[in-house]
Amino acid sequence: MKATQVPEISGAFLFEPTPYADERGFFCRTFDADVVRSVGLDPNAFVQDSVSRSARGVLRGLHLRSGAGEAKLVRCSYGRIFDAVVDLRPDSPTYLGRAFFELSDETQATLYIPAGCAHGFQALTETADTSYRIDRPHDPAEDVTIAFDDPELAVPWPLPATSMSQRDREAPSLAEVLKQQER
Repeated sequence: MKATQVPEISGAFLFEPTPYADERGFFCRTFDADVVRSVGLDPNAFVQDSVSRSARGVLRGLHLRSGAGEAKLVRCSYGRIFDAVVDLRPDSPTYLGRAFFELSDETQATLYIPAGCAHGFQALTETADTSYRIDRPHDPAEDVTIAFDDPELAVPWPLPATSMSQRDREAPSLAEVLKQQER
């Protein structure tokens, strides 16, 4: 497994496993505590695993958490997704930096997203299962959502959004979220 720092987002990493394929299919390690530790992350910090299933065109995000934030590992375990990360940490050297990835079941790559970054994704295949490993128990009172189509962020979503939650559809702009966080 190889870990690569994401230049657009300080502290973000892409973990790329080495799948072993044969006539039966493939096998690969999707999490390796030693590799995670080698880039300065605590592999024991993750306390919750979750999975979502989305149909083609479904858009989820842009989400982040207030307070201490939430670091997470994200992987597309089945299908393909377009994944977007925006650095919203004011003290970060990559503040407002954006990074985009295609995560898929073929590569099984995992993206580490530091706390304080907004995250969203769109399913590119008829079915896409996305797995999350999160470093804090979820508290809905800390949920923050930013408009997926905010022109300041200009995320290049590859497909028209076929479905999204009401919360995502009605999300405020980045400017509104930042103004609320100043209070």
